[in-house]
Amino acid sequence: MNSIGETIRTAREMQHISQQELAQKVRVGTETIEKYETGEKIPSTQTLLKLSTVLDIPASELLKFQH
Repeated sequence: MNSIGETIRTAREMQHISQQELAQKVRVGTETIEKYETGEKIPSTQTLLKLSTVLDIPASELLKFQH
């Protein structure tokens, strides 16, 4: 099973979006995206919904990892 960070990274790469571009679209810092992808930080539900929209993946794919 993929972690939330792996899912974010894979979806971002499939969209050909850099971490910096994703950070701008979601309105967080690039370092924050890095931390999400490495698992150092878990996005809030609000940020997960933004990521879902920007990355064009169902929110349920991201929300299933949040406990």
